[in-house]
Order: sequence, then structure tokens, then C-alpha cells
Amino acid sequence: MAEDANFCPKCGTKTLKGKTAHAVYPTDQLTDAFYTVGSELERAFNIAARETHAALKKAREDLRQKPAPQPTAVCPKCNTKNPSGAIFCNNCGARMAPIEESHGGGA
Repeated sequence: MAEDANFCPKCGTKTLKGKTAHAVYPTDQLTDAFYTVGSELERAFNIAARETHAALKKAREDLRQKPAPQPTAVCPKCNTKNPSGAIFCNNCGARMAPIEESHGGGA
């Protein structure tokens, strides 16, 4: 066995030099890396959860404060606003849209 080795090349055990040098096993580094990644993911998910919660809360508040705009149609005779799709004006009774003519098959 080489005198300057930190680990035995046959069994992988730390040598006296490795123990003195506080050499770490490659698996120790991998374990540390996984721990670090786990901590970072936990932090990122906590931030994402807080931001998602805040966005949903704001959206709920916005929906409560502002009723959805209703589409309207304006009467061509009296200029009164009527619900979209109205056929007759709810103020003066005038027809809102011209009568659609059927284009049948006779001439």
C-alpha cells in the first residue's frame, strides 16, 4: 500500500494518513450534495407556495371588487344600453337589429 494514500486501494478503508488528514469518502460528498439540493428545493417550494397563495388571494379580492363587465348593445333609436343579444330595446321597444331575411331556395 502506498504510504501517501488516504484510502486502501483494495478495500477502501481510510488509512492512518487519511484519518489524520480528515479525508472524506466520495459518498460523504454525495450525501452532502443531496442534503444541500434538498434544502434549496425546500426553500424554493416555500417561496413558490407563498407567492402562489398571495396571487390567489389578490385574484379573489379583485374578483370581489370588480364585477365582470356585461356586454351591451345600444338602441339605434334612443341610444339606451341594453343587454347584449337583445332583440328589442328595454326602454323604447324599438327593434335592436334588423330582421334576418331567410334566403330560401325559390326565386
